[in-house]
Amino acid sequence: MNLIEKIIARAQTDKQRIVLPESLEERTLTAADRALADNLAEIILIGNPEEIFALASKLGLKNIDKATIIDPATSEKTETYAQLLYELRKKKGMTIEEARKKVMDPLYFGCLIIKNGDADGQISGALSTTGDTLRPALQIIKCAPGISCVSGAMLLITQTPQYGEDGVLVVGDVAVTPMPDASQLAQIAVCTAQTAKSVAGFSDPKVAMLSFSTKGSASHEVVDKVVEATRLAKELNPTLKIDGELQADAALVPSVGQKKAPGSEIAGQANVLVFPCLEVGNIGYKLVQRLGNADAIGPILQGIARPVNDLSRGCSVDDVYKMIAITACQAQDAK
Repeated sequence: MNLIEKIIARAQTDKQRIVLPESLEERTLTAADRALADNLAEIILIGNPEEIFALASKLGLKNIDKATIIDPATSEKTETYAQLLYELRKKKGMTIEEARKKVMDPLYFGCLIIKNGDADGQISGALSTTGDTLRPALQIIKCAPGISCVSGAMLLITQTPQYGEDGVLVVGDVAVTPMPDASQLAQIAVCTAQTAKSVAGFSDPKVAMLSFSTKGSASHEVVDKVVEATRLAKELNPTLKIDGELQADAALVPSVGQKKAPGSEIAGQANVLVFPCLEVGNIGYKLVQRLGNADAIGPILQGIARPVNDLSRGCSVDDVYKMIAITACQAQDAK
């Protein structure tokens, strides 16, 4: 059983309620139909039922009647959600009239369903920008306790089983925070380790804080940031197995790790890699993906109190299906 099969099986064991607000997007609705057929999750679609069923019929989908369909224009809970949004945002100047208008936006409505305890996670982005996906999540669901920045992790399934967890590595941040300070980088480390457990199924995440220096081999303020982030991450989670600063080869290759960082429990054993900034992370994972023929799955958003994930607007049906499974696994762990 490969990693994706394991993620799907784990999602099926404890079905979560996943909101798909872009219900009239063909790839999303097709993935929802497949997820319902496979008992992957309880699917909540936001929109007009007649329009959704008409599109499902056009696409030849057979399982959409198993989904819960909620139309903000007619739902008996719409006013409850509007009042909830107003209470959450009134200190920012939102009026109840503005809340009633905003709740008609499916992305906001979905996050309010989650905030009210009526769903467990949400996926959008096939039609929406990352900003449109994140904005309601941060305004309504907010960050997890002790976390103030959102980041994105990537699952890298490589053809080198001697590295990581039988060739699987979880890396971050590759998607959200361009230049994290030491505190943010520490949070990214803690969150990426958690993603490694909840999504990749790692029983023992080992986090390497990457740099161009290993244990003082170079002196620079960006190295100092990684060292400080490592210290802060240990304060955030004292049980976390983490070390830094480490060069990538020292993090991954046992012989190099022993030479460059003797005595480290992470050097040469890392299965979670934390990049010092988004620029490095984004370039790094794409090089591994293209030159190393690795499968890259994600980004998986992390740091939000309940899982809200973002799709690429160029995503496939299979991408949406996998993200439903991933979001379900995150939701299982968030409870």
